[in-house]
Amino acid sequence: MAETVLGGTLTFLNELGVYDVILPFLLSFTIIFAILEKTKIFGVEKRGDEEITRKNMNAMTAFVIAFFVVASSKIVALINMVASQAFLLILLVVLFLILAGVLQKEGEYQLEGVWRNWFMGVAAVVLILIFLNAIGWLEWIYEFLTDYWNTEAVSAVILLILIVIFIAWITRDSKSIKKKVEKEKKGD
Repeated sequence: MAETVLGGTLTFLNELGVYDVILPFLLSFTIIFAILEKTKIFGVEKRGDEEITRKNMNAMTAFVIAFFVVASSKIVALINMVASQAFLLILLVVLFLILAGVLQKEGEYQLEGVWRNWFMGVAAVVLILIFLNAIGWLEWIYEFLTDYWNTEAVSAVILLILIVIFIAWITRDSKSIKKKVEKEKKGD
């Protein structure tokens, strides 16, 4: 990569530890600080009529936790892997929306109803698969399934998954069922 000036700069930043220390620290600090500010775990201070979060305690806690995160090379590697693969998912979603926007006649493109739920579900499953791959469980699950596919344990797990899906489908609160019942009541 060091064939160009910019490539050399990126290599220098990598050797300096920007990608392994500074960026994971900043990401961890920012997320933890935002969560602490939003949840107000350490309470609030009253200044006149205003309630202000305890930013000093939130910042110090986020600072310490972010240092613990950076101290573990495994966590940093996990953050780097998940973040890069999640970015690919975000890129695919944006490219899909661009394509859908080009194919639409007018106005903003928004997925509605069932399509939005399916799209969000698929994105969530892909994100879970990315995380499982990052921690090495996806390969283990795949090997387990290929080695023991014909066993009773795998068939029992598949049956339980199908039962859970069936129960969720049966007990769902469908808007279309409510609308149908309301139309029948109005018709009487």
